Amino acid sequence: MVKFINVTKFYPPNTYALRNVSFHIKPGEFVSIIGRSGAGKSTIIKLLIAEEKPTKGKIIIGGWDISNISPEEVPILRRQVGVVFQDFKLLPKKTVYENIAFALEVSETKEREITSIVPQVLKIVDLENKEKNFPQELSAGEQQRVAIARALVHKPKVLIADEPTGNLDSIISRDIIELLLKINKLGTTIILVSHNREIVNLLRKRVITLDRGMIIGDQMKGRYVI
Repeated sequence: MVKFINVTKFYPPNTYALRNVSFHIKPGEFVSIIGRSGAGKSTIIKLLIAEEKPTKGKIIIGGWDISNISPEEVPILRRQVGVVFQDFKLLPKKTVYENIAFALEVSETKEREITSIVPQVLKIVDLENKEKNFPQELSAGEQQRVAIARALVHKPKVLIADEPTGNLDSIISRDIIELLLKINKLGTTIILVSHNREIVNLLRKRVITLDRGMIIGDQMKGRYVI
């Protein structure tokens, strides 16, 4: 599903964000990527969504080499790779339904499809009864669920969760991780980028550890060890 082949990312004049990074994430895997600040985690996300291009090496998603992706193809890629951020990025003047629908509207999805898809993803994240609420009327955990629903509208092959529990307490964090596990069981490949030691250790899933732009660990049932 996702392959990094000898990927290097260099920022002039003298910064290597990644050095010869290689890994293969198979369809349906749930993988945590961990590392201290500056280890290269954010760079991997930027490369996966084509916000940046590699200096060297290849990045392949679903058989598609995106290493030199054109600007016109980026929107197509981002419908296959959903992203959930720590700070939710919801539109405050739109309801829950409208926030989710907006992700479809910008890709010119027909209205009848929108009215079909939005209730489906609301059901997945257990927010069917919140569709008319505005973000400020929701708890932090509910706002993150809306962000996850929005990332699911295009039925992405890969869902990247970038510190999704960073603004949440431990109980709500576990709820969000349970939701990601549920989505994973439905067939979506999950890439979790996290500093949360407790969550990573509870998952007992594959863990890729980065340090100074290099992979220093890749364990199939790993723990948060840095």
